[in-house]
Amino acid sequence: MKLKSMSWLFVFVLLLLPLLFIGCEAAEEVDPEPTDGGGDLIIATLSDAVSLDPHGSNDVPSAKVAYNVYESLLYFDKNSELQPLLATDWEAVDDLTWEFTLREGVQFHDGTDFTAEAVKASFERLLDPDIGSPRFFLFEMLEDVVIVDDYTVQFVTEFPFAPLPAHLAHNGGAIISPAAIETDYEEMAAGNEPGSFLATNPVGTGFFKLEDWQPGDQLELVRNDDYWGENARLDSVTFKVVPESLTRISELETEVAHIADPVEPSDMSRVDNMDHASMDITSVTVMAYVGYNCEKEPFDDVRVRQAISMAINKEDIIDGAYEGTAIPAEGPIAPGVFGHGEDLEGLPYDVDQARELLAEAGYEDGFSTTIWTNDNPVRMIAAEYIQSELGELNIDVEIEVLEWGAYLENTAAGEHDMFILGWSTPTLDADYAVYALFHSNNIGDPGNRSYYSNEEVDELLDGGRQEPDPDERLQIYSDLQEILIEEAPMLYLVYNENLVGINDNVKNFWVTPASMFMLQDVYIEE
Repeated sequence: MKLKSMSWLFVFVLLLLPLLFIGCEAAEEVDPEPTDGGGDLIIATLSDAVSLDPHGSNDVPSAKVAYNVYESLLYFDKNSELQPLLATDWEAVDDLTWEFTLREGVQFHDGTDFTAEAVKASFERLLDPDIGSPRFFLFEMLEDVVIVDDYTVQFVTEFPFAPLPAHLAHNGGAIISPAAIETDYEEMAAGNEPGSFLATNPVGTGFFKLEDWQPGDQLELVRNDDYWGENARLDSVTFKVVPESLTRISELETEVAHIADPVEPSDMSRVDNMDHASMDITSVTVMAYVGYNCEKEPFDDVRVRQAISMAINKEDIIDGAYEGTAIPAEGPIAPGVFGHGEDLEGLPYDVDQARELLAEAGYEDGFSTTIWTNDNPVRMIAAEYIQSELGELNIDVEIEVLEWGAYLENTAAGEHDMFILGWSTPTLDADYAVYALFHSNNIGDPGNRSYYSNEEVDELLDGGRQEPDPDERLQIYSDLQEILIEEAPMLYLVYNENLVGINDNVKNFWVTPASMFMLQDVYIEE
């Protein structure tokens, strides 16, 4: 990677690129090419994808599939360092312009050539207000995408934005076939919703392509034999939807499935005791949280939000729900992410003070409310702990469990009181960790499901992404987190680990710290 003489960019990138995720294993040698073929991998997974349009969803189950179908200009390798993908080189031309040299000889799954036109078309669609992409926030600083020639493109930003290369490694920056984009726009012109075509007809450049999708049942990818680089070793990958955790474990045990995703903490010992399978544990940049609807009573009162946050014993939830596979979260930025504060102090666990705050807010006798979760067993157990502990304050909590797609749709629409969810930071930068979750421009689907709005927080969030000096940015994010702890728009619950059970015959499998499955080099040893 080349950088011109701009000290702030140079320093920032030097800080950003070496960041290693805590607990992430060192890079390993890829096993030799198998002589017996790659095999057909079956993954028993908790939730189905919502959409395979990279501009149409912002959830992990969808991204896990799309990550292996589409490609971005750059990617993070196993050491969390930026590497070339569809771009071969990049440099900062000036404070507002990044130039990328594109890889030649690449084709999309539909046979369309990959050129600068495809890059421009993809980002123009992502930023199109008529599309309404929940990933708009990733690239809203872009003012123009300039085609220099067929294999050179420039990104012009509204303000200096040093994390742009990291954002371009995000799946939201995936490059889509221009022909597929045109078809999707034709569907819109016919009166259909954005993504009507792309949601179920993904056309990328990746080493796998979609073969079949039976929503709610299974999704099958097959090897793209026309891939521009080294072909995937597997013949196919099937994401089989298995909502019941014990059924996923049983399928791993009986070798119906090769991978169980996720394994609940309480089932880890059962996997470790299998003769043919073991646990794959990855520290990830995920912050699990309990969100409050800050526009609804009584959660529009900061004292109520603080009281609930102080009434919950995180250690009990870590022991009871996570079986020790997590650490308490003090704030919204996870370890391993630029901007994480090692010395940050969250609200204390203090039931007596929680009672006083509720009394001050006029809720000495408590109130009735609901907490939503999807059918994730860990979240369901955590909800039961929260229900019990809030009961001590005369807060009557009803737990409602929703199907994943409905859960995302209804929390985006603000129909909830409280909810349990998680947020990962694949870019390794604080901007992604907090901008979507707390900026008032991102209320709803982009990430701010807490419906939180604070002008000072907005100013700090804007300043953090516009400030070129790394030290100044660290100070901004430190100040920001102090406010977010005090304002308590959510309970920062835990930083957790990714738990997967895997058959020992599956080779070269690894999980990124953003919980993405890296499947290109995977094969099944017979």
